[in-house]
Amino acid sequence: MPALPAAADVVVIGGGPAGVAAAFAARRHGFSVAVIDRAIPPIDKACGEGLMPDGVAALRTLGVAIAPDTGAPFRGIRFIDKGRSAEAYFGPSANAAPGLGMRRTALHRLLVAEAEAAGIAMCWGTRAEGLYADRIWTSAGVIRCRWIVGADGLHSRVRQWAGFAPGRTALRRVGLRRHYTVRPWTDMVEVHWHSKGQAYVTPISRDEVCVALVGAPTAPSFADLGLSFPRLARRLADATAGGPPRGALSVQATFPAVTRRNVVLIGDASGSVDAVTGEGLALALRQAGALGAALAAADMPAYEAAHRRICRLPRLMGRLLTTLGAHDTIRGWAIGGLAASPWLFAKLLALHIGGGARSDDVECGLTSPRKAAASMASALRR
Repeated sequence: MPALPAAADVVVIGGGPAGVAAAFAARRHGFSVAVIDRAIPPIDKACGEGLMPDGVAALRTLGVAIAPDTGAPFRGIRFIDKGRSAEAYFGPSANAAPGLGMRRTALHRLLVAEAEAAGIAMCWGTRAEGLYADRIWTSAGVIRCRWIVGADGLHSRVRQWAGFAPGRTALRRVGLRRHYTVRPWTDMVEVHWHSKGQAYVTPISRDEVCVALVGAPTAPSFADLGLSFPRLARRLADATAGGPPRGALSVQATFPAVTRRNVVLIGDASGSVDAVTGEGLALALRQAGALGAALAAADMPAYEAAHRRICRLPRLMGRLLTTLGAHDTIRGWAIGGLAASPWLFAKLLALHIGGGARSDDVECGLTSPRKAAASMASALRR
């Protein structure tokens, strides 16, 4: 493992995808960068393992090359609820820029390799133990820096050490992930709905899919998949499960600020959206681009503003979708209406991944998700 350098312009605490993306962004603006993490790569996390098109574009902007045969592309979203289904592509046709499904560990290996090639000091097996002004104490010694980036997750110690104000958690759910060896039956991400949660199916290779279950603690589990999601269970009847499920929390959290003096937060350390949006990783990658520009200009208010702008619509969409999930009748009307009006589903999907109307134009209509869900369902029925 590389030795901890005595100093760097930017030190990122947390070597997951958000931290490595922040390191890329800073390096592209000419900073010397070190990443420290107590883990040894690859770093895994229970998630849906799908990167939406805006996330793929953000990776390319950061300079991360993705080989054409990496993972499995997906071209849209399909909602399935009992006997109803609705689907839409990410653009006017199936030829629009796709999302990408791939194992989280494969993505992390790719990011780490690219970071090392870019000259970023990757200090694995190194535990951050505290910070003060321009110094970080670690298990391998002290490192001096100009900027400190906290990318150490929802329960960020960097956020606590730097004295950030407490945040607010609006939604807390449980997620389970499992891999299945089976040829993907679709080039879309499928979202199977149930009153207590959702099941997400993402193709991640030519012969493997990722299935993620998200919901309340009493939500369906893989043990009762056939009862809760019979259509999905039939698809997986002859598939081979790749080991036991892996679990994680799905939390929608916000914090009053994401910068404090020379400390900056990114990824889940700076707030999170519910897994129903599929946007968690894409948000971190887009935040990284904004952070690089703000570091280069030494303009932290600019990062605060960009962070709010990047997160606003996904948070509102997360609230809307979880509201739909909790109300069977409204959800049934909505999915039936979207199936009858695929053009509308396509417009909503384009908005969700950063196309179409600006978030400012729709924010007022989503501030009350239950009313918005009911209004959408009512409009679709007419």
